[in-house]
Amino acid sequence: MQVSTHAVQGNFCLGLQNRRLLPSSLGFAVSEVRMKKRTSCFGIGLDSIAMGARGNVRSVFGSSAKARSVRAQAYEGDVEDVPPAKIQVKSSGTVLPYVGVACLGAILFGYHLGVVNGALEYLAKDLGIAENTVLQGWVVSTLLAGATVGSFTGGSLADKFGRTKTFLLDAIPLAVGAFLCATAQNVETMIIGRLLAGIGIGISSAIVPLYISEISPTEIRGTLGSVNQLFICIGILAALVAGLPLAGNPLWWRTMFGVALVPSILLALGMAFSPESPRWLYQQGKISEAEVSIRKLYGKERVAEVMSDLDAAARGSSEPEAGWFDLFSSRYWKVVSVGAALFLFQQLAGINAVVYYSTSVFRSAGITSDVAASALVGAANVFGTTIASSLMDKQGRKSLLLTSFAGMAVSMLLLSLTFTWKTLAPYAGTLAVLGTVLYVLSFSLGAGPVPALLLPEIFASRIRAKAVALSLGMHWISNFVIGLYFLSVVTKFGISTVYLGFASVCLLAVMYIAGNVVETKGRSLEEIERALNPAT
Repeated sequence: MQVSTHAVQGNFCLGLQNRRLLPSSLGFAVSEVRMKKRTSCFGIGLDSIAMGARGNVRSVFGSSAKARSVRAQAYEGDVEDVPPAKIQVKSSGTVLPYVGVACLGAILFGYHLGVVNGALEYLAKDLGIAENTVLQGWVVSTLLAGATVGSFTGGSLADKFGRTKTFLLDAIPLAVGAFLCATAQNVETMIIGRLLAGIGIGISSAIVPLYISEISPTEIRGTLGSVNQLFICIGILAALVAGLPLAGNPLWWRTMFGVALVPSILLALGMAFSPESPRWLYQQGKISEAEVSIRKLYGKERVAEVMSDLDAAARGSSEPEAGWFDLFSSRYWKVVSVGAALFLFQQLAGINAVVYYSTSVFRSAGITSDVAASALVGAANVFGTTIASSLMDKQGRKSLLLTSFAGMAVSMLLLSLTFTWKTLAPYAGTLAVLGTVLYVLSFSLGAGPVPALLLPEIFASRIRAKAVALSLGMHWISNFVIGLYFLSVVTKFGISTVYLGFASVCLLAVMYIAGNVVETKGRSLEEIERALNPAT
């Protein structure tokens, strides 16, 4: 997550005087599964989907012998050279309701990240820490510490207990954390509640995209995968809206935290009736249960074909689950380093800085309302993420990343010059607002949603859970470090210099992505794995 987050959640209403940086959240997320050789996809009637998905999607596990031969010949080449075989079929199943249930975890992710922004001032007065900025900082940042722990454990839990059972386990810290925050009578209880909620969103950052990717048809895997990011943004905006009554009711902050109980309970109830990932069930030797799950997701007419494909895939790879040290082997280190680098670029590109300074920047343009400034930034993020969802399976992941970081570089350069060139002084306010909105739009088009989607695609099945956990851990750690030292760096070097540094990072990201990231659009997970991680 994750976030990585990119997100626009950070410090909506904290204002510079609070001197705290809330982490970004957009960009998180996580793993995809093991199916072994199929590119075509289950025909699911998604004609009405408003996310850019193509109507009459094809089956995720096509079984054409000819297609299999074509892919086998292409496995040794670059994944971008593999011609996707597409077989159009119809199916009576649907994955949409279960994607919707999983997205409750994404909403909670965004909501817990954003809820403290508006509530901090009021809860600080109520808990007697209004003059203690250190304890206020702990209330904000403890969530990050918990998220780091959760992100490192989410993938492993999902591999051991299954995807749906991990969701059920995840609902416990999410619900208990929300309850403790809402009922806290002292700062210690609040911090414990934030820690538990952080563990919950850390796990969510791993398993939401993992589950969605494992049950999504190849042709719309990018679209459905980016829905995770969209709902994180929606969760952040929901937290902002939830804070509107605070001005008239100072105790409303308790209701703001308590509201998170509802989606936590709905997530647990929904997952109790959702099918487990067929791929995970097959890997565990639960063949009959895998058939039941396939029937529920894709329709009974696809069961024999999909099981045949899974059988063939299992014969192609019998390697055991990888250990942590395997991630650093010569066989896997290249793709693992790509995952870690994408999340580092995502955070070092300055998303938190832009969100953090949005209020003061907008004030310079005559927009004095914190809510208006936050709403404009949040709306830009949601709009950009929606556009990204419609483009993910058309333009591809790599092209969106390149466009995104290039746009962010231009935006940062504009912001830096706005604070430096005296000739631009008469237009500083307008240019600052333009640069901020352009930056957030650019971020939401690729740097925010793509890393969480791309990583499960490029990681081999035997390292997927641990590699995703490692990458997400880098995300949360870098979030924490940036939040801790950002203000000190700005004080020492000035915001213009810092923005120029962010522009340089974005340009470095463009060069890195151009040389190291492969396009995964329209490819099955197995084709990508064979191309990037040949068996030894």
